[in-house]
Amino acid sequence: MSLNNIILTGFMGSGKSTIGRELAKQIKDSYFLDTDSLIEHFENRRIGEIFETDGESYFRECEKKVFDWIKANVKNSVISTGGGLPVFIPEIKEAGLVVYLKVDFEDIVKRLSKDEIAKRPLFRDLNQAKKLFDKRDEIYSKLADLSIENYDIQESLDLIIRKAQWK
Repeated sequence: MSLNNIILTGFMGSGKSTIGRELAKQIKDSYFLDTDSLIEHFENRRIGEIFETDGESYFRECEKKVFDWIKANVKNSVISTGGGLPVFIPEIKEAGLVVYLKVDFEDIVKRLSKDEIAKRPLFRDLNQAKKLFDKRDEIYSKLADLSIENYDIQESLDLIIRKAQWK
């Protein structure tokens, strides 16, 4: 298999960026991209501001544009997606191998600081966030080529690299 993209999915705070950065370091000639960071760059404003000013539907349009750009232009990369991308863009597999980092909701809440929660518009109400988590879990699982539950970082990296057949 030639080097292609690995797409990390999972709920907000599941460690996609942490795993993604480390994975890109371990795979020769690969890059790390974060779809939320790309949206912020293209829009020249923070995700929270996009939600507050233009709403979630506009944010999802931005997400779709970023995904289309990735699909057309990005190769040899590890891509961390926003938590909703697989829900609103089910054709995610067209851009690479999809890996679901599955972490219990309670563990995610423990990981996130108040500042990190404040930066996530859909996480501010924990009851609503839990409902969203339950709804998305099924979608993430269905779309994943590989699911990793409550992972150890190094074991996860090794498993993803083996699954992608990259050395």
